[in-house]
Amino acid sequence: MALNKKEYAIGYLAQRTGLAVSAIRHYESQGLIKPNRTASGQRRFARSDIRRLSFIKIAQSLGFSLPYIRDLLAGLPDHRTPSGTDWSRISKNFESVLNARIKRLEQLRDTLSSCIGCGCLSLKSCALYNHSDHAGQHGTGAMFLLEASESDAT
Repeated sequence: MALNKKEYAIGYLAQRTGLAVSAIRHYESQGLIKPNRTASGQRRFARSDIRRLSFIKIAQSLGFSLPYIRDLLAGLPDHRTPSGTDWSRISKNFESVLNARIKRLEQLRDTLSSCIGCGCLSLKSCALYNHSDHAGQHGTGAMFLLEASESDAT
């Protein structure tokens, strides 16, 4: 399992993080972690990669995309355990994105029943949310929902 105090085999990381070895390889291919290689090509991971992989797992469970996660992790030092300051910087970024999502979800929760209850089933004739069909200028379909989700980092 552990090779020495500084580097670990991929199986050990899989055991510690609960991720499949194939998932760890995928994260490597996406540039999220950067293992060292032995002369025979075997991957050797830093202890800090356990935290990175755990972070990736949590961030994905919150709906963040791998490119977004990669951008966040790019600001962290390679092969060193991130400091509290490092994680705090990432946390502040997450907080603003999550707060925006929460706000949108609360708005949806608070208006969904009245929208479904009105019976019009037509954004074109919805006087509450689309007075004079201003949404029609943006195209067809769920334009507001699409615009909101595209502004997320998902």
